Amino acid sequence: MPSLPFILEGAIVTLKYTVLSVFFGFLIGGALGLMKVSHLRFLEIFARVYTSIFRGTPLLVQLMFVYFALPQIINYKITAFEAGVLAFSLNSGAYVSEIIRSGILSVDRGQFEAAASLGISYFLTMKDIILPQTIKNILPALVNETVNLLKESALVSTIGEMDLLRRANTIAAEKYIYFEPLLIVAVIYYLLVVTLSCFANILEVRLRRHD
Repeated sequence: MPSLPFILEGAIVTLKYTVLSVFFGFLIGGALGLMKVSHLRFLEIFARVYTSIFRGTPLLVQLMFVYFALPQIINYKITAFEAGVLAFSLNSGAYVSEIIRSGILSVDRGQFEAAASLGISYFLTMKDIILPQTIKNILPALVNETVNLLKESALVSTIGEMDLLRRANTIAAEKYIYFEPLLIVAVIYYLLVVTLSCFANILEVRLRRHD
């Protein structure tokens, strides 16, 4: 198919969105997750309200708000790429925060108490004892969130970004064919998801060997 290289270029765009959104989403989610298990009530409330808002509203609405409404508020013309990364990161952060919170709570409470009895600070306890175990426990859930982000990145086509889906629709409109370009896009998404899942499985096995 002559249009295949054109569609494949969209895979690079899709991967850019996914990688950046996963990175920033993990940073946001990590901060929110720690807030939820902190002893400071106002931080816990803020994190829970944030999570409730971003989990309780459609991602498409959040994307539209960032791209169309946010520039009106901050007086800055945001690009489609910036809007997509920002919306996906903020949304992912809400889900990752719950994953991290659950992971932290899954660690035996006795380890907190043992560290406290040895005079180890809360910061060092979290950094050196709790969080390393948490990451191993939540790895499958983080992979699922990454897969979801990869698939949800197709929403950027609604704001004009030339990702996989947008390129397929462009070819369909020009050549009046839909089956071939959409099938190719579906196959590419599937291969990306399978590759990501295989990589995660290999990483999980290696982490278990180091236990």
